[in-house]
Amino acid sequence: MTDERLVLAEADGPVAVVTLNRPKALNALSPELIDELIAALESFDADPAVRCIVLTGGPRVFAAGADIKAMADAAPMEMLRRGNIARWARITAITKPIVAAVSGYALGGGCELAMMCDIIVASETAQFGQPEINIGIIPGAGGTARLTRALGPYRAMELILTGGTIGAREAMAHGLVNRVCPVEALVSEAKALAAVIAERPPLAVRMAKEAVRVAAERSVREGLEIELRNFYLLFDTADQKEGMRAFIEKRKAAFKGE
Repeated sequence: MTDERLVLAEADGPVAVVTLNRPKALNALSPELIDELIAALESFDADPAVRCIVLTGGPRVFAAGADIKAMADAAPMEMLRRGNIARWARITAITKPIVAAVSGYALGGGCELAMMCDIIVASETAQFGQPEINIGIIPGAGGTARLTRALGPYRAMELILTGGTIGAREAMAHGLVNRVCPVEALVSEAKALAAVIAERPPLAVRMAKEAVRVAAERSVREGLEIELRNFYLLFDTADQKEGMRAFIEKRKAAFKGE
Protein backbone atom coordinates (compact mmCIF):
# COMPACT_ATOMS: atom_id res chain seq x y z
CA MET A 1 0.00 0.00 0.00
CA THR A 2 1.44 3.38 -0.99
CA ASP A 3 1.80 6.21 1.51
CA GLU A 4 -0.86 8.83 0.71
CA ARG A 5 0.87 11.65 2.55
CA LEU A 6 2.10 14.38 0.22
CA VAL A 7 5.21 14.92 2.32
CA LEU A 8 7.16 12.32 4.27
CA ALA A 9 9.22 13.44 7.24
CA GLU A 10 11.57 11.59 9.55
CA ALA A 11 14.44 12.49 11.87
CA ASP A 12 17.65 10.49 12.02
CA GLY A 13 19.38 11.93 15.06
CA PRO A 14 20.18 15.59 14.44
CA VAL A 15 19.43 15.33 10.71
CA ALA A 16 15.83 15.37 9.46
CA VAL A 17 14.79 14.24 5.98
CA VAL A 18 11.71 15.71 4.29
CA THR A 19 10.59 14.02 1.07
CA LEU A 20 8.07 15.32 -1.46
CA ASN A 21 5.70 12.40 -2.06
CA ARG A 22 3.48 13.05 -5.06
CA PRO A 23 5.32 10.92 -7.64
CA LYS A 24 2.38 10.31 -10.00
CA ALA A 25 2.10 14.09 -10.49
CA LEU A 26 5.90 14.51 -10.65
CA ASN A 27 5.77 16.16 -7.22
CA ALA A 28 3.78 19.08 -8.62
CA LEU A 29 3.63 21.70 -5.89
CA SER A 30 -0.07 21.88 -5.12
CA PRO A 31 -1.26 24.16 -2.31
CA GLU A 32 -1.92 21.06 -0.20
CA LEU A 33 1.62 19.77 -0.71
CA ILE A 34 3.12 23.15 0.16
CA ASP A 35 1.02 23.29 3.33
CA GLU A 36 2.31 19.87 4.40
CA LEU A 37 5.87 20.84 3.48
CA ILE A 38 5.70 24.04 5.54
CA ALA A 39 4.25 22.11 8.50
CA ALA A 40 7.07 19.54 8.36
CA LEU A 41 9.81 22.15 8.04
CA GLU A 42 8.43 24.32 10.83
CA SER A 43 8.06 21.28 13.10
CA PHE A 44 11.71 20.36 12.63
CA ASP A 45 12.75 24.00 12.98
CA ALA A 46 11.12 24.03 16.42
CA ASP A 47 12.67 20.69 17.48
CA PRO A 48 15.93 21.30 19.41
CA ALA A 49 17.09 17.74 18.64
CA VAL A 50 17.17 18.51 14.90
CA ARG A 51 20.06 20.66 13.68
CA CYS A 52 19.89 20.35 9.89
CA ILE A 53 17.21 19.39 7.35
CA VAL A 54 17.50 17.55 4.03
CA LEU A 55 14.75 18.22 1.47
CA THR A 56 14.39 15.81 -1.44
CA GLY A 57 11.99 14.34 -3.98
CA GLY A 58 12.39 11.05 -5.79
CA PRO A 59 15.24 9.74 -7.97
CA ARG A 60 13.33 10.70 -11.15
CA VAL A 61 12.07 14.13 -10.17
CA PHE A 62 12.60 16.69 -7.41
CA ALA A 63 9.57 18.77 -8.36
CA ALA A 64 8.35 19.51 -11.87
CA GLY A 65 6.73 22.82 -10.99
CA ALA A 66 3.52 24.25 -9.66
CA ASP A 67 0.16 22.58 -10.07
CA ILE A 68 -0.98 24.33 -13.28
CA LYS A 69 -4.52 22.93 -13.07
CA ALA A 70 -4.96 24.74 -9.76
CA MET A 71 -4.38 28.17 -11.32
CA ALA A 72 -5.12 27.89 -15.06
CA ASP A 73 -8.39 29.84 -14.90
CA ALA A 74 -7.58 32.12 -11.96
CA ALA A 75 -7.91 35.91 -12.09
CA PRO A 76 -5.28 38.24 -10.57
CA MET A 77 -7.27 39.09 -7.44
CA GLU A 78 -8.17 35.43 -6.93
CA MET A 79 -4.46 34.53 -7.02
CA LEU A 80 -3.80 37.31 -4.52
CA ARG A 81 -6.57 36.13 -2.20
CA ARG A 82 -5.36 32.53 -2.32
CA GLY A 83 -1.91 33.64 -1.22
CA ASN A 84 -0.38 30.33 -2.29
CA ILE A 85 2.95 31.81 -3.34
CA ALA A 86 2.98 34.26 -0.42
CA ARG A 87 2.96 31.25 1.93
CA TRP A 88 6.29 30.16 0.48
CA ALA A 89 7.91 32.94 2.54
CA ARG A 90 7.50 30.63 5.53
CA ILE A 91 10.00 28.26 3.89
CA THR A 92 12.65 30.96 3.65
CA ALA A 93 11.91 31.87 7.29
CA ILE A 94 13.15 28.47 8.51
CA THR A 95 16.16 29.21 10.72
CA LYS A 96 17.93 25.85 10.44
CA PRO A 97 19.99 25.01 7.34
CA ILE A 98 18.18 23.13 4.59
CA VAL A 99 20.16 20.95 2.18
CA ALA A 100 18.26 20.27 -1.06
CA ALA A 101 18.96 16.84 -2.57
CA VAL A 102 17.90 17.24 -6.20
CA SER A 103 17.57 14.43 -8.73
CA GLY A 104 15.86 14.66 -12.09
CA TYR A 105 13.71 17.66 -12.88
CA ALA A 106 13.66 20.78 -10.69
CA LEU A 107 11.55 23.02 -12.88
CA GLY A 108 9.51 26.15 -12.28
CA GLY A 109 8.38 26.07 -8.66
CA GLY A 110 10.65 23.06 -8.16
CA CYS A 111 13.70 25.09 -9.14
CA GLU A 112 12.51 27.96 -6.97
CA LEU A 113 12.02 25.58 -4.02
CA ALA A 114 15.56 24.21 -4.44
CA MET A 115 16.93 27.76 -4.54
CA MET A 116 15.12 28.58 -1.29
CA CYS A 117 17.32 25.98 0.39
CA ASP A 118 20.76 26.86 1.70
CA ILE A 119 22.85 24.20 -0.07
CA ILE A 120 22.06 22.12 -3.16
CA VAL A 121 23.44 18.63 -3.71
CA ALA A 122 22.46 17.36 -7.15
CA SER A 123 22.52 13.99 -8.85
CA GLU A 124 24.05 13.64 -12.30
CA THR A 125 20.52 13.59 -13.77
CA ALA A 126 19.40 16.89 -12.23
CA GLN A 127 17.95 19.51 -14.57
CA PHE A 128 17.17 23.04 -13.39
CA GLY A 129 15.00 25.56 -15.20
CA GLN A 130 12.22 28.14 -15.12
CA PRO A 131 9.94 27.18 -18.05
CA GLU A 132 7.03 29.44 -17.05
CA ILE A 133 7.43 31.44 -20.27
CA ASN A 134 6.07 28.42 -22.13
CA ILE A 135 2.68 28.78 -20.45
CA GLY A 136 2.41 32.55 -20.71
CA ILE A 137 3.73 33.67 -17.35
CA ILE A 138 7.05 34.26 -15.57
CA PRO A 139 8.46 32.84 -12.33
CA GLY A 140 6.62 34.17 -9.29
CA ALA A 141 8.35 32.60 -6.27
CA GLY A 142 11.83 34.03 -6.65
CA GLY A 143 12.96 32.39 -9.88
CA THR A 144 14.05 35.53 -11.72
CA ALA A 145 15.81 37.03 -8.69
CA ARG A 146 17.58 33.95 -7.34
CA LEU A 147 18.53 32.43 -10.69
CA THR A 148 20.02 35.77 -11.74
CA ARG A 149 22.05 35.95 -8.53
CA ALA A 150 23.30 32.39 -9.04
CA LEU A 151 23.99 32.30 -12.78
CA GLY A 152 24.46 35.96 -13.68
CA PRO A 153 22.01 38.06 -15.72
CA TYR A 154 22.88 36.77 -19.20
CA ARG A 155 22.62 33.03 -18.55
CA ALA A 156 19.54 33.55 -16.38
CA MET A 157 17.95 35.72 -19.08
CA GLU A 158 18.47 33.03 -21.70
CA LEU A 159 16.99 30.29 -19.54
CA ILE A 160 13.98 32.35 -18.44
CA LEU A 161 13.17 33.72 -21.92
CA THR A 162 13.56 30.36 -23.68
CA GLY A 163 12.26 28.09 -20.93
CA GLY A 164 15.40 26.00 -21.26
CA THR A 165 17.22 23.96 -18.63
CA ILE A 166 20.74 23.43 -17.36
CA GLY A 167 22.23 20.21 -16.05
CA ALA A 168 23.90 19.54 -12.75
CA ARG A 169 27.49 20.04 -13.96
CA GLU A 170 26.81 23.44 -15.53
CA ALA A 171 24.79 24.46 -12.48
CA MET A 172 27.75 23.58 -10.26
CA ALA A 173 30.16 25.48 -12.51
CA HIS A 174 28.00 28.59 -12.08
CA GLY A 175 27.65 28.15 -8.32
CA LEU A 176 23.99 27.11 -8.22
CA VAL A 177 24.89 23.59 -7.07
CA ASN A 178 27.41 22.67 -4.36
CA ARG A 179 28.08 19.03 -5.26
CA VAL A 180 27.20 16.50 -7.97
CA CYS A 181 27.01 12.76 -7.29
CA PRO A 182 25.44 9.58 -8.71
CA VAL A 183 21.68 9.21 -8.29
CA GLU A 184 22.01 6.27 -5.91
CA ALA A 185 24.32 8.23 -3.60
CA LEU A 186 22.32 11.47 -3.56
CA VAL A 187 20.42 11.26 -0.29
CA SER A 188 23.32 9.70 1.61
CA GLU A 189 25.65 12.45 0.29
CA ALA A 190 23.18 15.15 1.35
CA LYS A 191 22.71 13.54 4.77
CA ALA A 192 26.47 13.26 5.27
CA LEU A 193 26.87 16.97 4.53
CA ALA A 194 23.95 17.78 6.83
CA ALA A 195 25.56 15.67 9.57
CA VAL A 196 28.75 17.75 9.35
CA ILE A 197 26.70 20.94 9.72
CA ALA A 198 24.77 19.37 12.61
CA GLU A 199 28.05 18.96 14.52
CA ARG A 200 28.66 22.69 14.46
CA PRO A 201 27.31 25.05 17.16
CA PRO A 202 23.59 25.48 16.37
CA LEU A 203 23.29 29.15 17.31
CA ALA A 204 26.34 30.10 15.27
CA VAL A 205 24.99 28.07 12.34
CA ARG A 206 21.66 29.89 12.58
CA MET A 207 23.30 33.31 12.69
CA ALA A 208 25.72 32.44 9.89
CA LYS A 209 22.78 31.35 7.72
CA GLU A 210 21.01 34.64 8.40
CA ALA A 211 24.12 36.67 7.58
CA VAL A 212 24.77 34.86 4.30
CA ARG A 213 21.12 35.15 3.27
CA VAL A 214 21.06 38.89 3.95
CA ALA A 215 24.33 39.34 2.06
CA ALA A 216 22.95 37.41 -0.91
CA GLU A 217 19.57 39.09 -1.07
CA ARG A 218 20.15 42.66 0.11
CA SER A 219 22.87 45.28 -0.07
CA VAL A 220 26.48 44.81 0.99
CA ARG A 221 25.96 47.40 3.73
CA GLU A 222 23.02 45.45 5.20
CA GLY A 223 25.01 42.24 4.97
CA LEU A 224 27.93 43.75 6.88
CA GLU A 225 25.61 45.12 9.57
CA ILE A 226 23.95 41.73 10.18
CA GLU A 227 27.32 39.95 10.12
CA LEU A 228 28.81 42.23 12.78
CA ARG A 229 25.68 42.15 14.95
CA ASN A 230 25.58 38.34 14.91
CA PHE A 231 29.34 38.12 15.49
CA TYR A 232 28.99 40.14 18.70
CA LEU A 233 25.85 38.31 19.88
CA LEU A 234 27.55 34.93 19.70
CA PHE A 235 29.97 36.01 22.42
CA ASP A 236 27.03 35.69 24.80
CA THR A 237 26.64 31.95 24.11
CA ALA A 238 27.98 28.97 26.02
CA ASP A 239 28.97 27.36 22.72
CA GLN A 240 31.34 30.26 21.95
CA LYS A 241 33.06 29.76 25.31
CA GLU A 242 33.20 25.99 24.78
CA GLY A 243 34.46 26.30 21.21
CA MET A 244 37.30 28.65 22.10
CA ARG A 245 38.29 26.66 25.19
CA ALA A 246 38.33 23.46 23.14
CA PHE A 247 40.54 25.13 20.54
CA ILE A 248 42.99 26.32 23.19
CA GLU A 249 42.97 22.92 24.93
CA LYS A 250 43.34 21.08 21.59
CA ARG A 251 40.23 18.92 22.02
CA LYS A 252 36.94 18.45 20.19
CA ALA A 253 34.24 20.90 21.27
CA ALA A 254 30.92 19.66 22.64
CA PHE A 255 28.33 22.10 21.37
CA LYS A 256 24.92 22.17 23.05
CA GLY A 257 23.13 24.99 21.29
CA GLU A 258 23.28 27.26 24.31
